[in-house]
Amino acid sequence: MTLPAVRLVRRYDTHRLIPSKYIEGGKSVLARVADSDADMRDILDLDRATNGRLLGENNLLPGIGIHELVFGVPYDRIVNAAFCHPHPLGSRFNDPDRGAWYAAFELKAAQAEVAFHKWLELVEIDWVEEEVAYDDYLADFSAEFHDIRNDKTFAMCLDPGSYVASQGLARQLLQAGSLGVVYPSVRRPQGTCLACFRPALVTNVRKALSYVFRWEGKPRPIVTGQ
Repeated sequence: MTLPAVRLVRRYDTHRLIPSKYIEGGKSVLARVADSDADMRDILDLDRATNGRLLGENNLLPGIGIHELVFGVPYDRIVNAAFCHPHPLGSRFNDPDRGAWYAAFELKAAQAEVAFHKWLELVEIDWVEEEVAYDDYLADFSAEFHDIRNDKTFAMCLDPGSYVASQGLARQLLQAGSLGVVYPSVRRPQGTCLACFRPALVTNVRKALSYVFRWEGKPRPIVTGQ
């Protein structure tokens, strides 16, 4: 397959929404089940043994090495987690063994993407009323990315119901040393998304506003700011 054209992308204040429960510096989500200090130590040992980010930062993951991760910069754990905690089935432009930093140029596009995928999770467990808080992490990019915007050759990579073509392209791009992909948002018309393959290119990360998504039995949630 011919690879997409490469274009210089300079975009500031891109949006990535992350559940607030994963707040930087927060305690392990397992802490609530600890009844004593001894239990807490055991839980932390378990967390360290199974936490993808910690495994990656100790060079114990097959899909990404410690030399690619970032350290000593603001929100380095947030950045590394994106690459070390891929979805078990992968996402649009990554396989299950290596994640990517997904972001949208527009806040509304980021919200639409998050709302769609969370709704799928809720439907799967038959729990269609839920409230989730998300933090908006901004990041800046200035690098050459493969660009499939306005390129019908890669239309199958934007299939709303399948990642087969897009993951196949992502594998080829990674093998070719690609930095990432810029593509039209599948869930928000006129929106633009970016999948960055390299942690070091996710720069100037900072937390902006928080938003609460409330589902009331319908795919589109009510979104309010905090």
